[in-house]
Amino acid sequence: MSPEDKLAQMGLTLPPVPSPAGNYVPWRRDGSIAYLAGQGPRKADGSFATGKVGGTVTVETAYEHAKLVGLQILATARQAAGGDLSKVEFLKVLGMVNATPDFGDHPRVINGFSDLMVAVLGDRGRHARSAVGMGSLPSGITVEVEAVIRIHD
Repeated sequence: MSPEDKLAQMGLTLPPVPSPAGNYVPWRRDGSIAYLAGQGPRKADGSFATGKVGGTVTVETAYEHAKLVGLQILATARQAAGGDLSKVEFLKVLGMVNATPDFGDHPRVINGFSDLMVAVLGDRGRHARSAVGMGSLPSGITVEVEAVIRIHD
């Protein structure tokens, strides 16, 4: 089953690749490796999910936000791979959580992203990962994720 078929089976669709909010590109490719810029949880109306995890935002809600970022990252990865998600393999992920100082469950939040990658891409979705807390993130977003992928020809 193709990654797109798996997404459809889960009732999910990939959003358009978001336009950069600054002076950068959504992805940059060097041979078979592509570096995907960090993205935050953009809602269907274009606004971002905001707040502090461990404060106004629960782990469960932030998990869903990380999953939302996962869909955006998959859309970007598909674009970098010339429109074919089956060519994509995730290598390294950095997940950042906008959290209160006493919050310590960052990995559970970023699992929203990681669980989606494995569900859609199988073993090619498994990746090395860091999940860290931040005192703040751009525009007050709850999570941000960046990734390094390999594109198989």
